[in-house]
Amino acid sequence: MIMAEKQYDKLIRDGIPEIIRASGKECTCRVLSQEEYLARLDEKLQEELNEYLESGSLEELADLTEVIHAVVRARGYALEDLERVQADKARKRGGFEKRLLLEKVTEE
Repeated sequence: MIMAEKQYDKLIRDGIPEIIRASGKECTCRVLSQEEYLARLDEKLQEELNEYLESGSLEELADLTEVIHAVVRARGYALEDLERVQADKARKRGGFEKRLLLEKVTEE
């Protein structure tokens, strides 16, 4: 019997190996160094952003948010730090609810 093998070389969610094994398949994984992990998170961030831009789906937006949270933790911040910075920027400069597009600025 010939065994089919597919290569992935991608960062995956923590529960994926168990899901693969539960389906009767085997998988090979390794734990990344911190440096590799940060690089792969950046790749994953771009991947999830592209998927969201293609679909506009809430599911892809949730994946993007999950990766952002992982990046925050991997870089040594707490999610509260991210929320504080976000709230501070919103307080000082506003959000994006007014749908404003800056077209030009003229100096006299």
